[in-house]
Amino acid sequence: MTDTRLPDGLAADSLLARTVAQIFPADPAAQAAAAERQQILIKPEGSLGELEALSIRLAGISGHMPAPVPARPVIGLFAGDHGVWAQGVSPDPQQITAQMAVTMAAGGAAINVLARHMQAEVWVTDIGVSTELPSDTGIRHRCVRRGTDDISKGPAMSLTEAIAALEVGITTADEAVAQGADILVAGEMGIANTTPAAALIATFTGRDPADVTGRGAGASDERHAHKITIVRRALAVNRPDPSRPVEALAGVGGLEHAALAGLILGAAAHRIPVVIDGVIACSSALAAVAIAPAAQDFLVAGHAGAEPGITAALDLLGLPALLDLGMRLGEGSGAVLALPIVQAAAHILAEMATFEDAAVTDIKVTGEVEIPAQDA
Repeated sequence: MTDTRLPDGLAADSLLARTVAQIFPADPAAQAAAAERQQILIKPEGSLGELEALSIRLAGISGHMPAPVPARPVIGLFAGDHGVWAQGVSPDPQQITAQMAVTMAAGGAAINVLARHMQAEVWVTDIGVSTELPSDTGIRHRCVRRGTDDISKGPAMSLTEAIAALEVGITTADEAVAQGADILVAGEMGIANTTPAAALIATFTGRDPADVTGRGAGASDERHAHKITIVRRALAVNRPDPSRPVEALAGVGGLEHAALAGLILGAAAHRIPVVIDGVIACSSALAAVAIAPAAQDFLVAGHAGAEPGITAALDLLGLPALLDLGMRLGEGSGAVLALPIVQAAAHILAEMATFEDAAVTDIKVTGEVEIPAQDA
C-alpha cells in the first residue's frame, strides 16, 4: 500500500483516494540501468552535469531505459482569487485575475507565447475566480467557489471544497493524458496568491514566515512587512498541521494551489513528469508530496525564480532548478522554458554513442594515461 496522508473518512472510491493509491516510487531498475549507461557514454564522467541526473530520473519515472522523449506537453493553468487580497497584501486590483484568465485563453499572455514556441498546449481552468467568466472564451469552467475566504480570519475553504479542487486538478491530468500528453506543466493565475503560498511553504517546511514570504508582483518594503504579518496571522488563526496536508490546503491555501497539487498527483499516478516553477507551484508540490510522498519522484523543478519560498520548498523536495532567469511572472512561464532541457536529457540517454560504439578509449576502464617523458 502506498504511503499517503488523506483526510479521515475520505471514501476509498473517491477520485482522490483512487489516484493516490496508484502512486508508487520511480522504478529503481530503470534508474540503475540509466545510471549504468551514463557511465559508458562517450564523455568524461559527470561532464553533462544535471542532464545526466535528470535522464536517470526520467528513466525511473517512465520505467523504461532509455526514457521516452517527452513530446506532448500540456500546461495545466488554474485561475483563482483570494479573500486575503482584502488585507492589502498585493498592489494589484483583484479583477486582473479574471482579465488575465481571458487573455490567456485567447492566447495573448507570456505563457501562450512561450507555449507556442515549445509546442505545448495551454489549458486555462477557472477553479475559483471571484467573478463569472465568459462562456465563449475557451476557458475550462470548473469553479469550486468564487474565490476563497480571508485566511487571516479563518479557513480559506472547507475540507470538501479543498478535495473538490484537488480532484479538478486530477481530472485535468487524466484528460490531458487521455489526449496524448506525456509531460505536464504547472501554471497558475491569481492576484494575491503568493500570500497563501507563503503560508503553505511555512507550514510544510517549518520555516519562519519572514524567511519564505516574498514580494510577489512587486510589493514595497512596507507592504512586504505587512504581508509577513498577515501570513503569521493566518498560521496562528488556522494552525495548519503539515501531517494533515489536505486540511492545511483548506486552512491556508488557495483553490489553484489545491488544483495544482491535484495535477501533480495525477501526473504521478500516470507515471509522467510534471514540471514546476515559482512559489505557487512549489507550495502546491509540497502539499502533493505531503499527501503522497512518492509523488516527489515525478517532479522536475524547471525554474528557481526570485521568491525566497521557492528555495525553501526546493531544498525540502531535494530538487535542483534547471533554470534561474530572475523571473517572477508565474503562469508556468519558467517551467515551460525548461521543457527543451528535459527533452535534451532524454535525447542524450537514448542517442549518444558509447565508448564501445565509437571505438574510443574509456579512461575509466583503462586507467590514467601516462604522460610521455620529455627529452632534455
